[in-house]
Amino acid sequence: MENSVLDALLCPICGVEFAPLLRGANVLRCVDGHSFDMARQGYVNLLTGPGTKFVEDSAKMVCARDDFLANGHYQGLANELSKVVSRPFFAPTDSSSLYRPLIVDAGTGTGWYLQEILLALGGRVDAIGLDISKFALRRAARRNPSAANLVWDIWRELPIVAHRADVVFVVFAPRNAAEFARVLKPTGLLVVVTPRPGHLAQIAKLAHMLDIQPEKEAALATSLADHFELVDSSTVTLELALSPTDVCNVALMGPAGHHINSAELSRNVEGLAELTHVSAEFTISIFRPTAHKAALPQRRILTHRPAV
Repeated sequence: MENSVLDALLCPICGVEFAPLLRGANVLRCVDGHSFDMARQGYVNLLTGPGTKFVEDSAKMVCARDDFLANGHYQGLANELSKVVSRPFFAPTDSSSLYRPLIVDAGTGTGWYLQEILLALGGRVDAIGLDISKFALRRAARRNPSAANLVWDIWRELPIVAHRADVVFVVFAPRNAAEFARVLKPTGLLVVVTPRPGHLAQIAKLAHMLDIQPEKEAALATSLADHFELVDSSTVTLELALSPTDVCNVALMGPAGHHINSAELSRNVEGLAELTHVSAEFTISIFRPTAHKAALPQRRILTHRPAV
């Protein structure tokens, strides 16, 4: 984790900044003395108090996601997402400036999309990856060691300085509109990737995947309307050829993976051909904070205290 990204973080206990991380150190400490151990894989658990009511992705779900993405099936989506995040306002800053742009991956999972974006940006930015799954963050931290990979509940106040982020992006993860608006600069971007109604329709029932609501794009804009305005959107369609193992993985890696019986899923795909042709369909939506949110405070004391 780079000290430049550490400057963007706030202690979840007292809301003040962290002290610089010394070479070889494995503990984060805020200036008030609260400390958080860094796991040997490189991520940090900042959750305090009762933790989160949400169920983290299991080790099996994370393994399925990593295997599926490593096979390159969603590379086309990652390429398009990288183009959006790398738009002109995100050009390299003056080399004489100490400021580095910041991107926040809300629901980073294994960090695969963030890695693709960082590669496209040539290491010119700082990054924060947030997720509630320690199983996912173990992989994310190995994949993106310079980023701050943090165990965090997206529905809480984010441990990030107000108006510090240039981009927040969300790929198939929860969206905390108020907090995204708080941490983004007034000129920043919120980029959201959602599946379209036809996404993986050829295998959805067979694999017991969750239904996608017909008006998902309109519902997304409505859910963010108090804090963001839609400025652009584009669609991405990928034609995939999936093996039976790929079909299992794509089913297990999503939210349905919390409920799917793996043995039953394996039996369901036994009759599939060596390769099944499916369409993966996505929308990339780009939002800007609405103007009246620009007056939010630069720092805010977080309210979650450790359990006594």
